This record gives sequence, C-alpha cells and structure tokens, in this order.
Amino acid sequence: MYLSGESLLVILFVGLVAGWLAGKIVRGAGFGIIGDIVIGIIGAFIASWLFPRIGIHLGVGLVSKIIYSAIGAIILLLIVRLVRGGGRF
Repeated sequence: MYLSGESLLVILFVGLVAGWLAGKIVRGAGFGIIGDIVIGIIGAFIASWLFPRIGIHLGVGLVSKIIYSAIGAIILLLIVRLVRGGGRF
C-alpha cells in the first residue's frame, strides 16, 4: 500500500475527527482525548486499508473517509475494551 504525503495528512486529520467521534459514541471505553485521537488515527489506518479490500464503499470524499475511520475506531475501541475489560461489552 503506497501512501503519499497528502493521503497521510488526510488520514491523520480524519483519524483525529474519528477518534473524537468514536470516544463520544463508545462511552465508558474511551481513553481520554489524546488516547481517543490515537485510537482514531489507528482506526483510520485500519479502515483505509481494510474496507477497500473487502469491497465496502459508502461514497467518495472526506465525509466517507470520516465515516470509515469512525467505524474502524469504534471497532478498535470495542476490541480494546473487550481485552481490557475481561470480555464484557
């Protein structure tokens, strides 16, 4: 997977927004604003790699990237909560 400098900046920005959004949606599983942002950036990388490979396309543009990244960050937050919390959602 090739990432240009511009696409890396977009993923980082989208990750910031997605991490904040995921922290608001998954209450009780957040790690504070900085932790949620880091989770969002990781979720954005996961979503930008995984979703096109499995054929999920919601649209084009920045809004669809934010939705993809928020879904990736929410899934990542739930997995971390599952591992940390002893198996309870």
